[in-house]
Parts: sequence; C-alpha cells; structure tokens
Amino acid sequence: MSAVMITRKVRKWEKLPGKNTFCCDGRVMMARQKGVFYLTLFLIIGTCSLFFAFECPYLAIHLSPAIPVFAAVLFLFVMAMLLRTSFSDPGVLPRALPEEATFIEMEIEAANGNVPAGQRPPPRIRNVQINNQIVKLKYCYTCKIFRPPRASHCSICDNCVDRFDHHCPWVGNCVGKRNYRYFYLFTLSLSLLTIYIFTFDIVHAVMRSVDKGFLNTLKETPGTVLEVLVCFFTLWSVVGLTGFHTYLISLNQTTNEDIKGSWSGKNRVQNPYSHKNIIKNCCEVLCGPTHPSVLDRRGLMQEDSHVSATSAAPSSFNNPVPQTTKTTAPLIPNEHTPDDAKPSIAALAEESPSPKEKSSSSKVEHPSAQTLPPLASPETDAETSIAKDNTH
Repeated sequence: MSAVMITRKVRKWEKLPGKNTFCCDGRVMMARQKGVFYLTLFLIIGTCSLFFAFECPYLAIHLSPAIPVFAAVLFLFVMAMLLRTSFSDPGVLPRALPEEATFIEMEIEAANGNVPAGQRPPPRIRNVQINNQIVKLKYCYTCKIFRPPRASHCSICDNCVDRFDHHCPWVGNCVGKRNYRYFYLFTLSLSLLTIYIFTFDIVHAVMRSVDKGFLNTLKETPGTVLEVLVCFFTLWSVVGLTGFHTYLISLNQTTNEDIKGSWSGKNRVQNPYSHKNIIKNCCEVLCGPTHPSVLDRRGLMQEDSHVSATSAAPSSFNNPVPQTTKTTAPLIPNEHTPDDAKPSIAALAEESPSPKEKSSSSKVEHPSAQTLPPLASPETDAETSIAKDNTH
C-alpha cells in the first residue's frame, strides 16, 4: 500500500469555518437556522396573496386601479430587501491563519509575561484612539484575532461580524456592516406594506357593509378577516422595530452597543462614531459606500488529499505480464507442486532403487525439508536413515 497526494482546486467557501450555509456556488450566504426565515416568507407572501385575490378586484373597480399597482410595487420592494439581507455576507471577518495565530500568541505572551500559577492572566485587549477617545479591541479566542472596533462574535453563526448589530432569525442571517441598510429598508417597507394592507382591508369591509351589512360581509369575505388579524398582530412588532432602528441610526449606534450600554454606562463615555448630527448619522449609515466582502467566497484554493493505492497488485490486473516468482515447494508433493521442484523429486527417485527409498524420497522432496524436524514424524526419520545406509 502506498499513499498518493492529489492536489485539486476548490472554492474557498467550501473550507470556510463557522456555521453558515452556502448556496449557488457560494453566492448565497445564510445561517444554518432558517426555519423562522421560511415563516417570514410564508406570512408575507400569504397575506399579500389574499389581499390581491379578495380585496384588490373590488377596490380597483370601486375606488382606483392604482391601489393594486402600488401594493404590487411595495410587495416587490419588500421581497427584494428581504432576500438582499438574507442572502448576503453581513461582514464576516476571516479567521487568522495558523502562522498568524501563533505570532499573535507570541506577542501576547511577550507583552503579559509569565503569569504565576493560580492567577488569572490579564485580559487580551488592545487600545486604539478614535476621535480622541480610547476604544478597546477585544481578542477573539475562536477566530484568533483582535476584533476591529464595533465587531463582535456571533454565537449562532460562530463568526466575527464587523459592525455587528444583532442576529435576526426572521431574516435567517446576521445583521452587520454590509447588510444593515437593507435590513432597515426591509423593516421600513414592511411596515408601510402592513399598514397599507390593514387600511384597505378595513375600507373594503366598510364599503361592503354599507350594502350587505357587517355580518354578511364577514361571512362572504373570510380572507379579509384573516388578513386583518395577521396585520393587527404584526403591525405593532414591525412598526416598533422600525422605530427602534430609526432611533439607533439617528445616534449612529448598533443594537449590540445599545444593549450592552457601551456609550451610556456609569462612566458616561460618549459615542466616538456619532457626528452629533442626526442628518449626518443617517447619511453615513444609509448612504455610505458599499463595503466589499473580505471573505472572497468564490475564490479558488488548492487542497491536498492523500489517497491510498496498491503499487503491485492493481498493475498485474491492468497489464497481464508473465512474472517468474520463487515459490517454496511443499513437503508433500501434490498437483500444486511447481514444475521447477519436480526434477529434484525425480533425481532423488533415481538414486534410491528400493520402494522404501522411493517413498522416503517422495515424502522429503526438498533438501531444506531435512532441517525441519518438527514437521516430520518419527517413522519418516527412521526410514530416511535406513535409506542413507543402503545408499552408502
């Protein structure tokens, strides 16, 4: 058996650590837990389908044909922002290579020195200055890097995300530096769509109640009742979430920083990223440049794999070449005795004229067999000695 090293080219997303899921050859990147994301799709598509099926035909005739058109445009924008948020890289930071991790560990040990046994080592942090204010960079023990400012490690995706806001199960992905604006536009447009559908559901029910009565209207339009219930319970959470993120954008702050109280603790440290102006903060978050991904998911890399293979046996089957092999003849000749061993048997038979000598020579056909006493019986040894005496 021999090991053969085979080198093949693979995409980098196939070897990326963490708990993300990739589709379409690395173009789509999501978290592994996507059950709630499918529920989001079902609620949006189902509610809008009922609205287009039951309310839009009646409203287009009795009010305006622009109502279903505007609803369709708003629905498409909501779906586009949702898919853009869910299928994009939120800003995952690559982990350190083994050589880089070893170098960082050596730097940390040299800076901290030897820690006596039983004492806790000092925290692994670095201080940087941003807008005349000291900001601490924490060391990630999983990614083996000092996280950039505002970055954090997501326990669900198991990756460090730049400008980490939060992990949103409703979109099936983290919300970070590269997809936060799309997430905000999704919540904002979804709030408008929910309010739009809820309002015209009420209008549709009122207009039908004038002619047929309220109870008859509810019996004839069960889809409208279901839409009103879904929109009523969805409206408060979606609109509240949009208002909360509007407040964070005006301060240029993330959800993670707000929960931890990074800029509103006891020390009253001011936010170094805020421009002290609501318009400037909103423009930076929503209108800033789109940052490229640092993962290079679809880049090529070489992978070395060891494959075990037989060196001689397979070649004999593929190329049938006659080979000469040395085989030790058996002690007792039979039909499997090699041809090169048979002349030695005949020579021994000619030297012994008596039948006993023939039987003895047939039992001991190879000179090397005489050196194996455990394999011969006592009677054979006696007959062999008599044959020697007669020969002399």
